Amino acid sequence: MATRNIRIIMEGVTGRLGTNQHLVRSLMAIAKEGGLPLRDGSCLMPVPVLLGRNPDKLAALAAANGGLEWSTDREACLADPTNEIYFDVASTGGRFDRAMSAIRAGKHIYLEKPIGASLDEAVRLARAAEAAGLKNGVVQDKLFLPGLQKLGKLKKSGYFGRILSVKLDFGWWVFDGSLYPAQRSSWNYKKAEGGGLILDMFPHWRYILDKLIGEVRSVSCISTTQLPRRVDEQNNSYPVDVEDHVVAIAQLEGGVIAQIFSSWTTRVRLDDMLTIHVDGTEGSAVAGLHDCMLQPAVATPKPVWSVDNPAIHAEGLREAWQPMPDVDPFLHSYRAGWQHFLRHVVEDAPFPSPLIDGAKGLQLVEACHRSHSERRWIDLEPLDASAGNAA
Repeated sequence: MATRNIRIIMEGVTGRLGTNQHLVRSLMAIAKEGGLPLRDGSCLMPVPVLLGRNPDKLAALAAANGGLEWSTDREACLADPTNEIYFDVASTGGRFDRAMSAIRAGKHIYLEKPIGASLDEAVRLARAAEAAGLKNGVVQDKLFLPGLQKLGKLKKSGYFGRILSVKLDFGWWVFDGSLYPAQRSSWNYKKAEGGGLILDMFPHWRYILDKLIGEVRSVSCISTTQLPRRVDEQNNSYPVDVEDHVVAIAQLEGGVIAQIFSSWTTRVRLDDMLTIHVDGTEGSAVAGLHDCMLQPAVATPKPVWSVDNPAIHAEGLREAWQPMPDVDPFLHSYRAGWQHFLRHVVEDAPFPSPLIDGAKGLQLVEACHRSHSERRWIDLEPLDASAGNAA
């Protein structure tokens, strides 16, 4: 079987997300299995080229993965014509400039979200990549989680009938660092370093709603900072200047109402840290990261309200839901995205998440901030990667 190598510049991959999800569990996993099978019967072998600022970390990571190439010279990596793809998982600050340099160098572009610091930057990136004729995409890993894949199957099959409403519930308690160490890095709570719950998570909610339910048309949002001080990795107290608790209502195409609850200051008493409850005329479903529970219209129980008998409230309500079986095999969610993008580059296969989708995520972020500031609904206009000036 013929094998073709494809060299991929991976910038910022020494961080936890880049190392674990994108390098080890995605590209190196593909390589260890002999490459990615293509339509013509050949295999595509990903060849990561690690790029970053810390030579010690790069050398250690490269050695731990079989002696990969690494460099601290971005210009040299971009100038090398054998490097075909540029991937960025470094800090959000500076991502626009790094990606634009890669576009000017003629590299296909795959970026972690958010793809820029603003909607304007994101749209300019998407248009520049399209104008240059380059394959481009943003990571949308949540779409490939088993629970959300099952939800997508239900939507595609027409199971819900007419979708009426969606409830997206996300979050957990992130310790402030005084009693126990925080589970999230301190930069998440500093505006200057790209922190904030809306910027971190609402790009995810945008593509989940757009792709699985219906496009977001307008939003009303309120946010707050519940824990105003936290303790960082050096045990120093610092002020939190971003939101850590957000409630939003969005109207989707077709008039569907979506309730979005997101918090780093809530204690979980749900089936998962992310649950998406969809109600339709013909049935309902509740999806988590891995599982999906169903309740079709014909099997919907008739609850009895009783202030005298507390037990009657719960009787039969949870039991009336049935699990959706595992039928399709599920890949690691980040690996699934990489495989789609690699086939997009090499075979021109469809790719569900071009950079303009990353811009839509930032559009929702800015609309939520504006809604909170102005205390009103904000409409979201359609975005087009082919319009306007790409420069």
